[in-house]
Amino acid sequence: MNKEKIGKGQASGKIILMGEHSVVYGEPAIAFPFQETYISTKVEPDTTMIVDCHYFSGNLSEVPAQLKSVKEVIVQTLTALHHETATLKITITSTIPAERGMGSSAAVAVSIVRALFDYFDIPCTSEDLLPLVNGAEKIAHGNPSGIDAAATTGNEPLYFIKGHPLESFPMNVSNAFLIVADTGIKGQTRATVSDVAHLFEQNKQEISQHITELGHLTKSAKQAILADDVHTLGKVMNQAHVQLQALTVSNDQLDQLVTTARENGALGAKLTGGGRGGCMIALADSKEEAEKIAASIETAGAVATWIQSLGVKN
Repeated sequence: MNKEKIGKGQASGKIILMGEHSVVYGEPAIAFPFQETYISTKVEPDTTMIVDCHYFSGNLSEVPAQLKSVKEVIVQTLTALHHETATLKITITSTIPAERGMGSSAAVAVSIVRALFDYFDIPCTSEDLLPLVNGAEKIAHGNPSGIDAAATTGNEPLYFIKGHPLESFPMNVSNAFLIVADTGIKGQTRATVSDVAHLFEQNKQEISQHITELGHLTKSAKQAILADDVHTLGKVMNQAHVQLQALTVSNDQLDQLVTTARENGALGAKLTGGGRGGCMIALADSKEEAEKIAASIETAGAVATWIQSLGVKN
C-alpha cells in the first residue's frame, strides 16, 4: 500500500418526498438522494487514530457520545477490511445540516466506509456498504427503516414499505425543480413519532384515516412522477401537508414557509421528515420559478434553501 495515498468517499443528503409518519404504519414512502448537500470523508496515514469533523477533533477513542455511530462505523469497517490496527486521520466535512431529516448520519457513515475502502484500494459494493451503514444507523436512531442508508448511496427515487425490499424507480419528470428550505430548528422525529402513536391509541379510527390517506397520496405521487405530471405531483404534496397537520407534526414555522411558497407560485409544498422543525419542500416547474420561491421563503425566515432539478438528465 502506498503510504502517501489518500482515500476519498462521498455521500449525498436525502429528502423524503412523501409518506412521513404513515410509513411507520405500513404505508409507502418515497425518498430520493439530494445531491445539493453532501458529506465528504478523507482518509490519510497518521501515527495515531484521529477523527476530525465539525463536532470533534482528536483521538478516535475519545469521541463524544453523539459521535458513537461514527466511531462504530470506523471500527467495523476496519475490521471488515482486516486492518483493525491501522492508524489514520479521518477528516469529515459536511454541507448537510444535522438533525433536519436530510440523512446526515447515514451519509456520514456512507462517506466513511467508501473512503476507507478507497484508501485500502478495495472496491466497495452495496453488499459491503449497506450492512456497515445500517449498523451505524442503529446506534444513531435505534430502529432505522434503512431508507436513509439506501437513499444516500443511490441515484434514483426509492419507494419503500416497511418490511418489504426497497424499490427504485425513475424520476421521470422533465420540468420540475425541488426547493428545500431549512427552518433552522432541529427536527423532532422521535417526539413526533411518539406523539402520533399516542394519538393513534386515543383515536384509532380518525388517525387511521389520515394515515391511510397519506398512503394513497404517496401512491398518487409515484404515478404522477412516472406519468411526467408535475402539476398533479404538486397537488398531492399540498394534500399531504394537510394530513400531516392533522397528525400534529407541523408547526407555525413550517406552515408559514409552506404558505409563502404556495403564494409565490409553488405547485405544491409540504413539510419533509419528522416535522416540528427541520425542513420543508416546494415544487416548481422552472428554474426561474424555483429561484423566486426560494427567495420568498428565505425572506419569510428560512435559514437556508437549496434547489435541485428533478428533471430527466439527458
